[in-house]
Amino acid sequence: MTVTGRDAHTEAPATSALFVYGVARADADLPRMKGVAGNPITAVVHGDVMAVVGEVDVEESVMRKADLTAYHQVLDRLAVEGPVVPVRFGSALPDEQGVIDGLLRRSDELVALLDALEGRSQLTLRARYVEEAVLAEVVADDPVIRDLNDRTRGVPEQASWAERMRLGELVAQAVDRRRHDDAADLLDLVLPYAVEHREVRGTGLDHVVEVALLVDDERRAELEEALESYAEAVHERIRLRLLGPLAPYDFVGDARWG
Repeated sequence: MTVTGRDAHTEAPATSALFVYGVARADADLPRMKGVAGNPITAVVHGDVMAVVGEVDVEESVMRKADLTAYHQVLDRLAVEGPVVPVRFGSALPDEQGVIDGLLRRSDELVALLDALEGRSQLTLRARYVEEAVLAEVVADDPVIRDLNDRTRGVPEQASWAERMRLGELVAQAVDRRRHDDAADLLDLVLPYAVEHREVRGTGLDHVVEVALLVDDERRAELEEALESYAEAVHERIRLRLLGPLAPYDFVGDARWG
């Protein structure tokens, strides 16, 4: 946790700080819930905006998995009620005045962001291959891969090392080509429903695509229906997971301060 704005020369340094979750409109309803370190959330109001904060001990780490989960739970709950601008996880300020001086003084920028996010939510789509299915496709469709696969099956690894290396390279290339085409098809389907999108880099043989979508709430049901139809058509080879609605973590730019 990084506490900014603290006077290093203070004779008696404070033992607590305010963990900052995000910014909402000043008149937004604040849910009664606990956040990081099990402490309740509160608000610091300044003009037309408020920062959602919670007290934390500056001597204790707030980088645990449970704290990250709590951070997301608070922001996602706020996002259900109205627009919210997330602040980078782990950001903290010494006190309420520090929150105003370090964050809320940018009220014009924050209000503009909240206006742009009004009536919109983030949905994150993850597509993964059914690994056995895509590998079977690759072997069936490529005679070179099929031949190498047959020749190395049941042969000791040391005796077929070179052919196994070549087989692995060819399989990876073939899966990459399928990934490119499948990802393009899926993006062609979902992007017309999104105001903005951000692709997330993925890893692993089973990765197809992961994309964050900023979607008007009134179009969410249409997107979900389109994805249900797509998922039914490809379920034997691709699995889809749609997360959300979420706070707009990927769509707030520099305001994700910290």
